[in-house]
Amino acid sequence: MRKHIVAGNWKMNNGLIQTKSLISDLKKQTKTSDAEVMIAPTFTNLWHAFESTRQDDIEVVAQNMHFSENGAYTGEISAGMLKSIGIKTVILGHSERRAYYNETDQDLAKKVDTALANEMKVIFCFGEELADRKAGNEETVVENQIKNALFHLEADVFKNIILAYEPVWAIGTGETATPDQAQDMHAFIRKTLENTYGNEVADEVSILYGGSVKPNNAKEIFGKPDVDGGLIGGASLNAEDFFAIVNAF
Repeated sequence: MRKHIVAGNWKMNNGLIQTKSLISDLKKQTKTSDAEVMIAPTFTNLWHAFESTRQDDIEVVAQNMHFSENGAYTGEISAGMLKSIGIKTVILGHSERRAYYNETDQDLAKKVDTALANEMKVIFCFGEELADRKAGNEETVVENQIKNALFHLEADVFKNIILAYEPVWAIGTGETATPDQAQDMHAFIRKTLENTYGNEVADEVSILYGGSVKPNNAKEIFGKPDVDGGLIGGASLNAEDFFAIVNAF
C-alpha cells in the first residue's frame, strides 16, 4: 500500500533562529492522520533540523544536490555530504531549479542516479507551465519529463522514488488546479508508470501534488484516489497551517 506523504519545502526561507522557532512550533502540533511528515530547510540549517527532530515523527530532507560525488564544484553539495549529517531523502527537479538554474532532464537523470547509488530516496518533481496547459500539451510535457529522467531505471528502485506533480502555473501564484484536474493528471502519471513498469510499480509509487495546497483545499485534493499527499511551499512555513494540511487525510 502506497504511503501518504506531506512534505514542506521551505525554499530559501528562514535563518537559524527562524528555523529553531518553526521546528519548535511544529513539534507542538498534533498529527491525527497516517501521513508521513517531511520538511526541507535550507542547507545551512539541515543539521540543526535533523538533530532537533531526531526523536520526532518528522523526516528532514534536502532541497537539492549535485550529481557528482565530489570535486571542483564551488557552492554545491554532494549526496555523501547530505548522508554524513543524517539526510536520506532529496528533492530533485523542482520547477524553480529547472527555470532559474536551467536544469535539464539529462542533468536530473544523473542526479537521480547519484542519489540512488548513495541509497537515498528521491522526491522527483515535474510539471507543465501555463503555456503548455493552454496549448493542451500538459500530458506530453509531463510524460517526457518523467521518461527522460526516470525511465532508464529498473523497476525495483522505484520503491525509493516519490513523484511530485507541480503545475508550474499554480506555484506561488495563488492559483490551484482543481481537485479534478489534479486527479486527472495523477491518474495519467500512474498510467504512464503502468505502461512501462506494470501495475505493481504504478500502484506502489506515491504521487504528491505540489500546487498551492492550503488548509482550506487540502482535504478535497487529498480525497482524490490518485493523490497521495502534497509538496507544500508557502503554507509549510506556518506550523499550524502545515499540520492542518497533514491532518487533511
